[in-house]
Amino acid sequence: MRPRLVPAAALLLPFALLLTACGGSSAADSGSDTDGKGSLTLDVGDQKGGSEALLRAAGELDDLDYKIKWSTFTSGPPLLEAVNAKAVDIGGVGNTPPVFAAGAGSKITVVAAWHGTSDGDALLVPNDSRLTRTDQLKGRSVAVAQGSSAHYQLVASLRKAGLAPSDVQVKYLQPADALAAFTSGKVDAWAVWDPYTSQVLQAEQGRLLTTGQGVTNGLSFQVAAPSALRDKAKAAVIEDYLDRLRRAQDWVHDHPEEWAKVWAKDTGLPYEVALASVKRSNGTRVPVAVDEPLVRSEQEIVDTFADLKLIPGKVDFGAFVDTRYNGDLPPSTTAPRVYKEK
Repeated sequence: MRPRLVPAAALLLPFALLLTACGGSSAADSGSDTDGKGSLTLDVGDQKGGSEALLRAAGELDDLDYKIKWSTFTSGPPLLEAVNAKAVDIGGVGNTPPVFAAGAGSKITVVAAWHGTSDGDALLVPNDSRLTRTDQLKGRSVAVAQGSSAHYQLVASLRKAGLAPSDVQVKYLQPADALAAFTSGKVDAWAVWDPYTSQVLQAEQGRLLTTGQGVTNGLSFQVAAPSALRDKAKAAVIEDYLDRLRRAQDWVHDHPEEWAKVWAKDTGLPYEVALASVKRSNGTRVPVAVDEPLVRSEQEIVDTFADLKLIPGKVDFGAFVDTRYNGDLPPSTTAPRVYKEK
């Protein structure tokens, strides 16, 4: 029996919807979810199945001498709106929301980075499609979330194949609508990210046309409010928080099955999809420095969206980074971890 796709609405996930660079509600569930003890509170923006779940699973919330107050957002853009508004001190997003936030002149600062594989960034086609190369997309319809990391991947993949966005019929659809259009045959291809990629492949509802390897940078970030960085006490706490996140990510790579179970429970993903996504992309991330190659890579995304008139004017991404927490971290070009088949 062919596996059944779970409803797209169930996939409100940390390293998925956080990569959408446009749209999304600005509302957050700030509740009373607090960890730690002490007089200082770090307000952290999070997403379903994100940093809180990761730190808790890895045992990194057990000995806090400060408090963390968690606010859960639906995606990266509203989280960065909260950073800009000083409603949260720091939060995790993918490689594209900071580009749009910078383009809007938001008060944000990238303070930490992770580099993972781009295998989860994909151009998918139905199993029975005759398409086998990206250049064959000319004149075809492609679903993508406007301004998302997948949008950049689509543009970059087309460019690599000698095509421009105007050579294809771009259908701007958010993931839930795109999934429905893809599985019903209303579009010829879908540009998307993990865990949607793993969902479609695990359910045998499509196959890879190409991935983001070689065209997208595979970066994800922690982004802080400049006001928090100017506060010496909070700046010190942010350093500790980032160290915990880095150790937790190392734990994920060494415990993929255990993390997949936690991730699946927290998000509603089927365990098999969660595990596939962990091994394809989520668990491959390594902590890296916020350095010049990183800035250049993000600047390329900025310039691409500026050329598409999705970002107004010229933006210098280097003005939105802070390297104080780099320590002895390896360069941003450091190869991601990979899982070897047993």
